[in-house]
Amino acid sequence: MRALWLFAVCLLLNGCSGGGHLGPSYLVGATSLECAPYARLLTGIALYGDADRWWIEAAGRYTRAAAPGVGGVLVFRPSDRLPSGHVAVVHSIINRREILVDQANWVHHEISRGEPVIDVSPGNDWTQVRVWWSLSRQFGTTIYPAYGFILPERSRVAALEP
Repeated sequence: MRALWLFAVCLLLNGCSGGGHLGPSYLVGATSLECAPYARLLTGIALYGDADRWWIEAAGRYTRAAAPGVGGVLVFRPSDRLPSGHVAVVHSIINRREILVDQANWVHHEISRGEPVIDVSPGNDWTQVRVWWSLSRQFGTTIYPAYGFILPERSRVAALEP
């Protein structure tokens, strides 16, 4: 069963932007390791294409929220550093301005689990975030623009549509 799961992961991890990067050997050989397929695998949210399109594609299909929910997906807007955006899955909520996320390819070709993200937006609405950079063991200095959170069906009760 584990081998089947690993095979499914390898097939699904194919791109925030559809790039063809080689993945680490612990995922059974060469594979692309990108954020959008990884988030889809963890959440069951059936959205496809570049990560920055998830917010628009979610309209009318999933609850979009300004506050995190466990199992929800934080959607980053495109920026100079993230031309195709980025998505990360909320692993847990620390407080109203800090969450832990699971994500792929924040650190090139790696899966990051339980890494901190903080809300630094002036309105406390998760439209600007800073992300933990594990290579330096501190928060990065870049402030990333974000749309908000897409919540899977099971989280709809706790969400408020922005």
